[in-house]
Amino acid sequence: MPRKKGTPDEAPLKLFYIFYSRERMENWIRSLEGLQFSADPSSEDPPEGLLALSRFCEDITIEVLKIVRLFQNKRFTKDEAMQRMREVEAIIMSEARDGAIGDVLGSLQVSLLVLFSACRRFMDGGYGKDVKALVKRARALPAGEMEGTLEIAGEIGAAVIAGSPCCEKFMSDEGTLLDDWLVEIETIRDSMRSLKDFDETTGEED
Repeated sequence: MPRKKGTPDEAPLKLFYIFYSRERMENWIRSLEGLQFSADPSSEDPPEGLLALSRFCEDITIEVLKIVRLFQNKRFTKDEAMQRMREVEAIIMSEARDGAIGDVLGSLQVSLLVLFSACRRFMDGGYGKDVKALVKRARALPAGEMEGTLEIAGEIGAAVIAGSPCCEKFMSDEGTLLDDWLVEIETIRDSMRSLKDFDETTGEED
C-alpha cells in the first residue's frame, strides 16, 4: 500500500540525509583549481572561475537551507537543525588552502558568513522585517565594523528567509562588504524559492 505524504514513517529519512561532506567540498575546490578568475578585457563573458565559484556558493546555500526548510516543516526541532547546521559550517569554514585558490576560498567563506548568521537568526526569531530600515542601519555603521554589519546582514537574511523582498535595489556601486552579503542574501532568496516543495520529497531535490 503506498505511503501517504506526511505520514510518520517518512520522518526517519531525515536522520540519514547528509547535507554536506568534506568529500563534496574537496571536489568543488579541485574543480576551481586552474580556472581563470580575472576578467578578460577582450571578452564580455564573466571569467569561468567566477561562474564556477557562484555555482559552488549556490550549492552550499541550498544544502544549508534544506536544514531550515526541515525546521520550518517541523521535521527538525530547533536543536536538531542548529546541530546539523553547525556540522556543515564546520566543514565549510575550516577548509584552508595556500596560494591563489586559498584567496578564492577565503572570499567565499566570508560571503557565506551571512548565510549561517541568517539561518541562526531565523530559527532564533525576534528579527526585524523592514529590510530598507535594516540596510540603512548597516550603512550607518563605521567603515570596518564587520561584526555589527554581519549582525544586521544576518537579520536581513532572516527576514528574506521569512519572505521579505530583497535585495538588488538596496545595493550600492561601492562594493562594500555589506553589498557582498546582500548578493549572498539574494542567493538565499532564490534558493528558498527553489526549495518550496523540498519537504514533500523527504530530503531529495526535485
